Amino acid sequence: VQLQASGGGSVQAGGSLRLSCAASGRTFSSYSMGWFRQAPEKERVFVAAISRSGGNTYYASSVKGRFTISRDNAKNTVYLQMNSLKPEDTAVYYCAASYAVSYYSGGYDYWGLGTQVTVSS
Repeated sequence: VQLQASGGGSVQAGGSLRLSCAASGRTFSSYSMGWFRQAPEKERVFVAAISRSGGNTYYASSVKGRFTISRDNAKNTVYLQMNSLKPEDTAVYYCAASYAVSYYSGGYDYWGLGTQVTVSS
């Protein structure tokens, strides 16, 4: 599966952005999906994940209550709604696909190119 993330941009603290990740292929619903982010000179870290059906979601503690992951299997797309953004949310955001939900980047088989999110104070 090929993944393409979009929706990044620059926003002031307190603002919102919605990231999208479009997947190619006809087996999108076979994959659990995740979002990770990587700030400059830091490791890539888990942000959120969603099960294949969308019935279960998982979040890093740093974003819980502010970010919402969702998916539309009919559109082969996963979303990350980001509200109440903070400067520390600034990073390149990546979407990834896996056969099983994982909090670890090594658990994902397919990755899209990232999309930059910049939050200014």
